[in-house]
Parts: sequence; C-alpha cells; structure tokens
Amino acid sequence: MNVSPIRSMTGFGAAETTADTVRIRAEIRTVNHRYLKVQSRLPTGLEGLSSALERWIRSQVSRGHVSVTIALEPVEEGSDWSVPIQMDRARAYRDALRHLQDQLGLGGSVDVALLAGFRDIFQPAERNSLPENLGEEEVEEAIRLALSRLQVMREEEGRRMAEDLEGRLAIMDEELTRVREAAPRRLLSERDRLREQIGELLGSDFEVDEERIAREVAHLADRWDIHEELVRLASHIQMFREALATGAVDGVGKRLGFIAQEILREVNTIGSKANDAEIAARVVTMKEEVERLREQLENIE
Repeated sequence: MNVSPIRSMTGFGAAETTADTVRIRAEIRTVNHRYLKVQSRLPTGLEGLSSALERWIRSQVSRGHVSVTIALEPVEEGSDWSVPIQMDRARAYRDALRHLQDQLGLGGSVDVALLAGFRDIFQPAERNSLPENLGEEEVEEAIRLALSRLQVMREEEGRRMAEDLEGRLAIMDEELTRVREAAPRRLLSERDRLREQIGELLGSDFEVDEERIAREVAHLADRWDIHEELVRLASHIQMFREALATGAVDGVGKRLGFIAQEILREVNTIGSKANDAEIAARVVTMKEEVERLREQLENIE
C-alpha cells in the first residue's frame, strides 16, 4: 500500500494484548477538530496513566479529537480482581426510592438501570488489587499497537483525499489556462465595440480617430490587467500541489488551508476585473473547486 503524505483526521484503531491474567483492549477513535483534544476512558485503578496516555497520543497525532478507551478483563473466568458490589448500599437506595414513590405519589419503577446511576454502589478496585504485573509498559504496548492501526487507516483515507484534491487542482489549472487565453481578447473586442458605436453615432463617412481609440483601450488595459493575479494564482496552485505531495511530520492541513485561502483571494480579484462573460464563467468554476478543496481540508490533519 502506498502511504499518503497527508492523513485524514478520521480513523479507528483497536488492539488487544495480554499480561498474564489480564487482557488489555485499547480502542482509539479520531474525528476532525481544529486542535488536538484527547479524551480518555480508563478503568478504575489506571487513572494515573492519563498524562502518559496523552503523551503517547501526541507523539503520533497532531490534530483532531481523539477518544481513547482502555478496557481490562480477566483471561480466565472467576478472576478475583473484578469490582465487587455493595449490596447493602444498593438495598438502601432501593428502599429509599420506593419510600419517595409512596410519599410523593410518583410513578415509574426502581430497576437496575436506575440503581446503576449511584456509583458508590460499586466498590472501586484499588490499584494494588489489579494484577501485580500490570504496569505502564503493558498498557503502552496496547496503545502503541492501536495507534499504529489507526495511522494505517488515516493514511489510506488521506491517499484517497489527496487524489480528489489533485483532481480539483487539475480543473483549476485548465480554467486558469482558458482565462489566460481569453484575457487579451477582451481588449480587441472592446476596440471593435468602440469603433462600431462611433460609426453608429456619427455615420460611416466619419473618420475614426484610431489614436483616441488606442488611448482608451490602453486605459482599459491598465484597469482590466489580471497578469499579476494569474501569475500568483498559478504559483499558489503549484505551492498547494507541492505541499500535498510532500506533507509534513506534524500535519499539513493548516498550511493547505492557508494556501487555499490565498487561491480564493486571487480568483475573486480576477473575477472583479473580468469584464468578460467567458472569464466570469470560468471564475465561477474555479471558486466552486476552491470551496470543494476547503471542505476536504476540514478533515486533513
């Protein structure tokens, strides 16, 4: 598989490892986010790994909302490190709730779903009640493996996104070429229009002042000049293509977003100076492609 230099911010990776009597399952999900945000769900007794977990994630992911879940379960049934239930406390809650129903005339039922909301019914397991050989290294192994699988998925999705973006750039290249070809024709058309209008107003026998028309056309040429905008637009498109091809270790989404913004700026300026139906239509096409670029960039790391 060809690894893409860009990565999607959407992905999933899961892994299981075993440490003697406990099975460790790690799941990592990522979605797009402007910055890096790590949210973790750790089993009781492993809360102290939160900082290390975020450090492991930051070593591989630079942007996106990351949700990490770690679950522990015994390799063999009947393991004694599971969380016990405070039955006396559960009965007390049940009786208290029923008393409230009787006193206040409340409907509903007191069931296991309702009781599960009282967290102190479940006696938290102490860290030393977990298997003695379960340490940071064992959990990190599961996380690293899940991260590796997450990156494979994100890079594969990035490859498909890069292909789509390349297609958008190709369309813009084609439209840019057509605008460059059409630009000089505007002045020739305007020169002919001026001659025709003078002839209609003053008659065919009137001798047209070609020098006066040339000055007027030269003035329009200065107002309608889009040469610099075309050069900058071509440069920005090439810059976008190079960034897309090379990527960056810490992600390239923000850089691509900035370049797309500059592309749109030049396209808008060309449109404001168009004064030509064909160029205006091609500007609309380019703006549509830039918008599609920006939509895709929302999910690129």
